[in-house]
Amino acid sequence: MARQVDLKGRRFWIMSEPHGVGWEATVIEIKADQSHEHVGIAATADTRTAADDAAERKLRQLLQA
Repeated sequence: MARQVDLKGRRFWIMSEPHGVGWEATVIEIKADQSHEHVGIAATADTRTAADDAAERKLRQLLQA
C-alpha cells in the first residue's frame, strides 16, 4: 500500500512493507510523465503508520532545506 503526499507542486508516494518485526517506509517521487524516482528517504518503526509518518517528516524536512 502507498500513501500519496503532495508537496510544493510535487507528488510523492510513501511505500511501506514489513521489515523484520516492524515496518520500513520509503519515498518515491512520481513525475509528470508518470515515471518515478526514489528520493533516498527510508524510515523504520514498530508499526506501518509510525514508519509512514517518520518518512513523511523526513521528506518535509528535506523539502524545507
